[in-house]
Amino acid sequence: MSVQIVEVIRRSDQGITRPFICRGDDNETYFVKGRDAGRRSLICEWIAGHLGVALGLPIAPFAIVDVPEELLHAGGALDLADLGAGPAFGSRRRKVMELNSATVELVPDELQRDVLAFDWWIRNPDRYLTEHGGNPNLFWDAEAGELVVIDHNQAFSSDFDPKPFLELHVFANQVGSVFRDIARRGEYNHRFSAALDDWEQIRGSLPEEWHFSDPEMTVPADFDLDAAYQELHGFRQPDFWEES
Repeated sequence: MSVQIVEVIRRSDQGITRPFICRGDDNETYFVKGRDAGRRSLICEWIAGHLGVALGLPIAPFAIVDVPEELLHAGGALDLADLGAGPAFGSRRRKVMELNSATVELVPDELQRDVLAFDWWIRNPDRYLTEHGGNPNLFWDAEAGELVVIDHNQAFSSDFDPKPFLELHVFANQVGSVFRDIARRGEYNHRFSAALDDWEQIRGSLPEEWHFSDPEMTVPADFDLDAAYQELHGFRQPDFWEES
């Protein structure tokens, strides 16, 4: 059952998609991505989020949230056209700080490797950080002492480039211990395979509206689920872990 949005608080100033900060009927606060984010983005978030959870990554809790049509007309000075009515993607808001070069070392090595391998698997180029800055799409919960993983809207990238990924990924220091360790690569392949056991359930839980790019649901969305599934099986290929 989806969470119903009952209040739009404001729009975030951060992130390319600038999600809306909303309150749900469960009294939780969510970063909500809707119409303006695009169907492909929402599908990527949903699929990658579930796969990440299946791998045991600390993905920020997320849900399908429903934005009532009447709420759009009660937005006051806030323009909610970019949010749109209907099912949207909501990531639960937490009290966290963005991971930076000073806090990276707080993340356990094993978890660093897991995030690196996961992003490689789903072809997610959007987790860069160097001493000069970047956008890791990772947060640190100081109170709980744990990493929080968010934002997978650029997963399944058609122009994924291994070179900048391996050089600039926030956990690039783990490349050698992942890509050059045959035993560890085998363990990841096994975990990827197990995560894909949930594929049909993940696919079936997508809102029907997300399969179309228009409100009338006549134009298919720009995302090929079958192609994504085949791409996720790429780890079975002998060259999957090649660094070039």
